[in-house]
Amino acid sequence: MEEIELFLDEAKELMQKAVDHTAAELVKIRAGKAMPNLLDGIFVEYYGSPTPLNQVSSVTTPDARTLAIKPFERNLISQIEKAIINSDLGLAPQNNGEIIILTIPALTEERRIQLVKQAKSECETGKISIRSVRKDTNESLRKLQKEGASEDAIKRAEEQVQKFTDNYSAKIDELLVKKEADIMKV
Repeated sequence: MEEIELFLDEAKELMQKAVDHTAAELVKIRAGKAMPNLLDGIFVEYYGSPTPLNQVSSVTTPDARTLAIKPFERNLISQIEKAIINSDLGLAPQNNGEIIILTIPALTEERRIQLVKQAKSECETGKISIRSVRKDTNESLRKLQKEGASEDAIKRAEEQVQKFTDNYSAKIDELLVKKEADIMKV
């Protein structure tokens, strides 16, 4: 019975990680307003090693459509600009010698639909991860049954795993609904 509990706890933990990862991926999909975490995936060459942008500068939002990046060292401005241009964000940095300004353009209807599709794809990937955890856990439970665990205990555990699957899939659906509303809001 202890082994069954371990499998259930591990399944729950892995499913939660899938939800957390999906949420993190959805944050990266910009919804038309300036947010500092939009730049989370950008790395700057800093003394020979790639360093996250937020570790070499401060990123602020002076208004809803603007990001201001102030490097901790002035000589990093060109490196930061290059990193932003090379990213897939499609933003054009402007600098005044001390700070870099990024203006976030308003999203077109076509771009919004594209972003919703991207969000749906991320959520489906999260659900696939959850179903994969369910499959692996159920296989482990069946092995336990072959090793002598009671059929009823295994059956109850499989039902519990299905409840986890439904619960965590619903959480991903909630994330998608919120993100879709965020993207489509003009």
